[in-house]
Amino acid sequence: MVFDRVRENFRKIRKGGSEQVMNISVNETLSRTIMTGVTTLLVLLALFFLGGEVIHAFALALIIGIFVGTYSSIYVAGALALLLGVSKADLMPVQKEGAEADEGP
Repeated sequence: MVFDRVRENFRKIRKGGSEQVMNISVNETLSRTIMTGVTTLLVLLALFFLGGEVIHAFALALIIGIFVGTYSSIYVAGALALLLGVSKADLMPVQKEGAEADEGP
């Protein structure tokens, strides 16, 4: 999700550097990621407390997964991409050369 937004923002923000584009992209996806995590967490908490002993451990594992997934989506993905040196050139589509690019399907 974050990387899709990064790719879109690299196309929109032509003068920004990698850090600036990554920061904008994470900020744009932050509210959506948190809202998705919270709504899923509400259901899992209901399963955890009302689901009985059989589903208790499964709901707990999913609750932990929500926290880990949300954290990695927000903080780890962008930082890891910057550490790997992702630039605008890495995320742009490859241009086809010659007559093949002009022909349609």
